[in-house]
Amino acid sequence: MRWPWQHPLRTTACSRPRLLPTATDGISFEAVYTIVWRPRRRSYPSTEEAVRTHIHTAALNAAARLSATDLPAAQDAVNAALPHGCRTPHYRLVSARAALQLPVEAADFLKQQQADDHRIRRLRFLKTRLYDHPDLVVLDRLEHHSPGAFSDDHVAELQRLARLITSCDRWWSPLMQQWEQLGHGFCDTEKQQQAMLALLDSLKTLNGGSLPAGTTTPEPGTFPAQQWKAHP
Repeated sequence: MRWPWQHPLRTTACSRPRLLPTATDGISFEAVYTIVWRPRRRSYPSTEEAVRTHIHTAALNAAARLSATDLPAAQDAVNAALPHGCRTPHYRLVSARAALQLPVEAADFLKQQQADDHRIRRLRFLKTRLYDHPDLVVLDRLEHHSPGAFSDDHVAELQRLARLITSCDRWWSPLMQQWEQLGHGFCDTEKQQQAMLALLDSLKTLNGGSLPAGTTTPEPGTFPAQQWKAHP
């Protein structure tokens, strides 16, 4: 119902999208507003622009706290923050609604960012659950091949690798850790190798003159610490 002295309702739609910066770095929303409002008796020619500015300012404040990763939720939050039934000396806001979308460049950037984040999480999972336990690498390779895909020689090689990994876990890994700590005090590779040989001699002495069963002496030239930092 409209009183005789009241102006009729007006509907204002944005002619072009307005940018709304978000809490996600480098990403902005594009907002298109649909505003229903009524001029008051003391309105002025630029009232419609003041209405747009009023709504856009409210949307800016809301969007600045929102992540761009969930567009529907962000749109609901922005619309909930827009003023409804607000009275000013020059106009009365009846309703306002914002339709949000992402610019093409921002959507592509966000898609790539999400893919990168997923890859990082996957790599961290593999490091924590798989590659810190190298015997699981063998099982992982087996799991990715159908039964019978490996020849007998290939299976024998995998079994040899599993035994080597077990041996390294029991003997060489602790030995390498101690050797790396000793090697930090030497400046050249030759002295580092001498330190490793001294450790091997100590291990033989403790075991009665020979290395423990199942322990394989590393090949010459494999002593530098940087080559032993990765698990075999």
